[in-house]
Amino acid sequence: MTSTQDITLTPVALPRELAQNPLHKIWMPCKNGLPETHISQRKVCMTNCPTLIVTVGLPARGKTYISKKLTRYLNWIGVPTKEFNVGQYRRECMKVYRNFEFFRPDNEEGLKIRKQCALVALNDVKQFLSVDGGHVAVFDATNTTRERRKMIMRFAEQNGYKVFFVESVCDDPEVIAQNIVQVKLNSPDYIDCNTEDAVQDFMKRIECYENSYEPLDEALDRDLSYIKVMDVGMRYLVNRVMDHIQSRIVYYLMNIHITPRSIYLCRHGESELNIRGRIGGDSGLSPRGKQFAECLGKFIQEQNIKDLKVWTSQMKRTIQTAEALSVPYEQWKALNEIDAGVCEEMMYEEIQEHYPLEFALRDQDKFRYRYPKGESYEDLVQRLEPVIMELERQENVLVICHQAVMRCLLAYFLDKSADELPYLKCPLHTVLKLTPVAYGCKVESVGLNVDAVNTHRDKPENVDVSRLAEEALLTVPAHQ
Repeated sequence: MTSTQDITLTPVALPRELAQNPLHKIWMPCKNGLPETHISQRKVCMTNCPTLIVTVGLPARGKTYISKKLTRYLNWIGVPTKEFNVGQYRRECMKVYRNFEFFRPDNEEGLKIRKQCALVALNDVKQFLSVDGGHVAVFDATNTTRERRKMIMRFAEQNGYKVFFVESVCDDPEVIAQNIVQVKLNSPDYIDCNTEDAVQDFMKRIECYENSYEPLDEALDRDLSYIKVMDVGMRYLVNRVMDHIQSRIVYYLMNIHITPRSIYLCRHGESELNIRGRIGGDSGLSPRGKQFAECLGKFIQEQNIKDLKVWTSQMKRTIQTAEALSVPYEQWKALNEIDAGVCEEMMYEEIQEHYPLEFALRDQDKFRYRYPKGESYEDLVQRLEPVIMELERQENVLVICHQAVMRCLLAYFLDKSADELPYLKCPLHTVLKLTPVAYGCKVESVGLNVDAVNTHRDKPENVDVSRLAEEALLTVPAHQ
């Protein structure tokens, strides 16, 4: 019979093989035994060949709205995507817009210029997809004739691109009028024109397209991959979805809407671990954190928000914050804070002391770095995709979450890059009100005047693995 002994465990530096360097984990095809390009310049491909998304529809049907949202979403989930708006190419070519007659189908000069602008845009699409490493290009134009769409298909076939059409169909006069006023009248085309004249000119521009408009047809276009979005999402028609990326596009487009609403984002109240400068964990609120929760309840009540939904993570500090609101709330596991793995509940000073290599690698690429036995921001974005989908479906929502989670959500709405995302400032005891507008998002920051510790750490200048501890800890915020 063997005896047992009490064993005391002391922190030991992790072996080098635990270092989370994602650049060593990407498989790339080689030529003559050598990678085609330096591996650090390549990204994991989520598409088996480049995809060209082509919008179809009359003016003022929301094509550019869809294009911009789709581009923002795909970039956020890690698919390098770029929008190519042919109207912008036309404005750069012509410099001065005169009136709707430029778009008349019998205006040969106008037709020639518009075709040339489309070809220039397609040439830039080719540069992006075939040379610059892009995965998806969004070709934003009316593309209302079958002849124009065939030209784009030939271009795609010659370059080995898949094509997915997105047609926006709307016959609701109110929606069309609202789109004209909100978006088109702010266009550079009408910068020196009064509102009434601009509306009349734009309505005549729509008529020019109506005469030659050939919608996607279930019989004639049965071999094409496409989605028809009818009356801003009241109905959809989907045809021949060919791959993973097209299915993601369809899923996304079937969730977005244009109903006016506001999304409120805030972190939980200050926690006990926040005060001590320790990351992660599942501690409760500090006295100031509880005070913030009370103030948040009063603030939300004063806003008099219609049908507000409240979401929290499954962690104690967000739940305690929501409890003070005295309203129903929903817990999401997906909203839990980033998992710091072996570094959970450690101070930055302790991470530097025990795992200096990990600390340096995280500073080198904070978005892709994964804590040993934990998560990266890149992992967190994938985890939060269902939350984004549901936020797009809902109207007014308050999300009480955590610093890393709030950064990811904010990056989606503000179209921030992977490099910017991990350094977005999301202070404690501050509410951000996000109001989606035409092609972007309006942000209002509301501080609730309750003191809290600062938990934001800027990227230090020296990120080399051989740096001194003092250099690594230079940007660590003060704590107890």
